[in-house]
Amino acid sequence: MDPWYIENLVCPIDHLPLRFSEGVLVSSAGRKYPVVEGIPVMLIEEAEQTIGVASASLKRAKGENVADRRAPELYLESLGISEAEKDGVVALARRNDLTIDPVVAYMIGATSGYSYKHLIGNLKSYPIPELRLPEANGETFLELGCNWGRWCIAAARKGYTVVGIDPSLGAILAARRVTEQLGLPIKYLVADARYLPFKQTSFDTIFSYSVLQHLSKDNVKRVLTEVARVLKPGGTSLIQMPNLLGLRCLWHQAKRRFRKARDFEVRYWSLPELKKTFGDKIGKTTISVDCYFGLGLQKADIDLMPPELRLIVNLSEALRSISHKLSILKYVADSVYVKSIRSYCVQNAE
Repeated sequence: MDPWYIENLVCPIDHLPLRFSEGVLVSSAGRKYPVVEGIPVMLIEEAEQTIGVASASLKRAKGENVADRRAPELYLESLGISEAEKDGVVALARRNDLTIDPVVAYMIGATSGYSYKHLIGNLKSYPIPELRLPEANGETFLELGCNWGRWCIAAARKGYTVVGIDPSLGAILAARRVTEQLGLPIKYLVADARYLPFKQTSFDTIFSYSVLQHLSKDNVKRVLTEVARVLKPGGTSLIQMPNLLGLRCLWHQAKRRFRKARDFEVRYWSLPELKKTFGDKIGKTTISVDCYFGLGLQKADIDLMPPELRLIVNLSEALRSISHKLSILKYVADSVYVKSIRSYCVQNAE
């Protein structure tokens, strides 16, 4: 097993150190965490899971080791894809472009609110977004909910020392394969952002995109407490969140008749609520525009988009540029970035 994991991970419950014994990581209190194909699975079985794929990951990890060749089946099965559909997706991806991981070839369809379904099995290159953070010189970077790792790749290319976590074992195995293809030194593990398996003050930067919006507000607060614990004093968190008053966000809320979100549905936050919650939990907080007319629209992906979506992205980028001078425009943005600087004294952090 890669010694980095033993040196840098702790038990996500009591933060005690770990040792590797007989194929599992064991804390000094005797808690055990399985390792699948060299990937630690640091989920807490007794915790209420926020997404079904976490339960699937736990079940797989408790059995025989999952070979890399099973990762496509593992991920697609978690989405309820039929055997016939599953075989077709994997075969199509391999036939069209042998360099694209078959799991990523399928998962691309869920990018940007399912705007890229036309790319399933037809992806020719990995879409790597623009990370709105400065160039780095080895500073540590953690992504919460990394999926197949595209934001981790963006961070590594900017000079960060990168770690990615996700509750999906299949997605993490895919992320590792893609990273190895691209020759980047990124560490991945299966973990829950509410229970981070890292030592106090481990990271300079923590990032998350299109993840916390699916959690209950109580769970988001729990995540932010953990973010404050593992961020270094003066470190930065940059987290994408949906805006309650965004134009498309209002449309989606109206579609569900403004009822309270259930399960993995998006939770919408007002900008004052975001600023107060993140400020209280982490430190000084500012909010900037990510995009308009949707969640997850990235200019870096524009070559992958159909013509009508390209027009929307260009308009979104124009409005984002104007918002730098006309700050009132951020109140109708659909997606915002919440940037927080970790205080040197934070409540609820160890």
